[in-house]
Amino acid sequence: MSKKIVIVGAGYAGIETALRLNKLNKLKEVEITVIDKNSYHTLLTELHEVAGNRVSEEAVRIPLNRIFKYTDINIVCDKITKYDYENNVVKSDTKDYAYDYLVLAIGSSPNFFNIKGLEENAFTLWSFDDAIRIREHIKDCFVKASTEEDPEKRKQLLTFAISGAGFTGVEMMGELAQWVKSLVKEHRIDRSEVRLIIVDMLPRILNNLGEENAKKAHEYMEKKLNVEVRLNTAVKEVTADGFSTGNEFIKTKTLIWAAGVRANNDVDEMQLGKPCRANRVKVDQYCRTDYKNVYAIGDVSGLICPIDDREYPAMVENALQTGHGVAKNIFNDINSKEQETVEVKMHGIMVSIGNYFTVSEIMGKKLPVWLSIIMKYLVNMHYLFGITGFAGVARYLYHEVLERRQRKHFFEQHWSRRMQAWWVVPVRVFLGLTWLIEGIKKVKEGWFTSPKLASFLGMATDGIAGATPGTALAKRIDEVFGLKLHIFNFFIGKETSLLEGEALSSTLFTKIELFHFGDFNLVPWFLKNIVLAGDGIAMFFQVLTVIFEIGVGLLLIGGAFTFLASVVSAGLLAMFVTSTGLYESTWWMAFASIATMGGAGRAFGLDYYLIPYLCNVWDNFSKNGKLRLFFKRSFDRYNDD
Repeated sequence: MSKKIVIVGAGYAGIETALRLNKLNKLKEVEITVIDKNSYHTLLTELHEVAGNRVSEEAVRIPLNRIFKYTDINIVCDKITKYDYENNVVKSDTKDYAYDYLVLAIGSSPNFFNIKGLEENAFTLWSFDDAIRIREHIKDCFVKASTEEDPEKRKQLLTFAISGAGFTGVEMMGELAQWVKSLVKEHRIDRSEVRLIIVDMLPRILNNLGEENAKKAHEYMEKKLNVEVRLNTAVKEVTADGFSTGNEFIKTKTLIWAAGVRANNDVDEMQLGKPCRANRVKVDQYCRTDYKNVYAIGDVSGLICPIDDREYPAMVENALQTGHGVAKNIFNDINSKEQETVEVKMHGIMVSIGNYFTVSEIMGKKLPVWLSIIMKYLVNMHYLFGITGFAGVARYLYHEVLERRQRKHFFEQHWSRRMQAWWVVPVRVFLGLTWLIEGIKKVKEGWFTSPKLASFLGMATDGIAGATPGTALAKRIDEVFGLKLHIFNFFIGKETSLLEGEALSSTLFTKIELFHFGDFNLVPWFLKNIVLAGDGIAMFFQVLTVIFEIGVGLLLIGGAFTFLASVVSAGLLAMFVTSTGLYESTWWMAFASIATMGGAGRAFGLDYYLIPYLCNVWDNFSKNGKLRLFFKRSFDRYNDD
């Protein structure tokens, strides 16, 4: 009979545990159930982007049925209220769930430290609903302030305070400061009227970062974002009209509390012995509680770091690694193997202060701002790839790059405009037909049987080339426009056909030269010494060119792998423009290649079915460790943004 594993909580730790258990469950030894009060997983580390209106709320909410698709994991939307460890059962108000192994992954909650009025009057940023509540409240404050005639009430509405200069507080302030730039314009309010304050009782911000990065972040907030940073300042009392620091009372309708974290409040009712710091559940080195079949992971776990004898910080890396370790230990126990010590290796810290500034310390190295921004994106993409595959990464980039809501710079305003894919279908098909006809033409000319490439790439150095003695037909090249930088030379020329000295016709062409210094010209050198080094090599490149032309043509006509086909199309044109030149009759193909990169195969093309199918195949493989090409729901599409 299979063992029942119940995981309470679908946060970072719970999902990692469930997916790892599913992959280990090759012999179907266990039945895995994930119970959460929500039907979705929230990217808690990105909540500030929703609260600050950088992205839509859907950017941080991932349905559980998508994450656990192609697995045997049972998803239950319910709230557990009672834990009976003696009888191995957890209970909600309506149902009981029996287990052989229980994994507690219920996360953390804000810690209000018994500050008077704080919980009732401050906003928290700890859930999906919190982020939306903050966003809508900030909008409402600006709407009311725009028509408020009382200067004191207007000032109170336009004062926004955050208590806590750790990761959450600083990232929230960064988003808010960027958003304010748009809000003041939208509501015709002078920026000087808006007051942004961040307070912390410690002597510096971002205490987990090194002094240099903390100072850099501090200066950025003060000088670039016009934020008042108040250190050595504690919140003593909060009312509906503001908060007191002991020395003064700051009037505001917006205080966001980001200064404390503790284990989820439900821990207080769990009766798992004396809790650790921040009310975390006491566990051994295997993440087991006092009950050997009950494990605690992530923020709720009091796993001790052997280096400093303190609990690991409430961070995603801790959640993922404890989840991974517990999944392995459960299977070790099922198979009568020894438990393995759960090790957590913290690789680094990244803090984003708005969209254009990030500080980070990765593996002990301080990265520059631009690289820190890239690393932030890569880390999120890596996590999403693990739980939702390529589709999750594409969805993340869609919201972060194309549909970012905050103030955009000039180029973003243009590239983020959406267009229906079917508009470019005729261009895609026509471009494909052009390549297919060109390839077939070369086949008929004997490109598969005899050397043609040398004459096709003929590089005459004089002004008149290609003369035919019998007819006195010749060609003259005249330069119309030139831009010569040696590293990059661009010119437009006119090719004129001559018969006995008289012009018959003329056409324009473009050519690009790369690294042309004196007698050295990179592309002709490469063609002569590599491509045309021997008849065998020349035939290989010649046949390859034809195959590419025909292949690109068929793919574009069918709308399959359209982006890659468009890239190859652009590559072929780049090859021609740097060798033989590109004639005006085919200039359009370069622009068409760029246009069709934007998803032209998703409308009336095979990509409509092919891309989701391949994403599903990968998703199924990554979650089960078995490659299957056809399975139930393998052609499902994700239609949400």
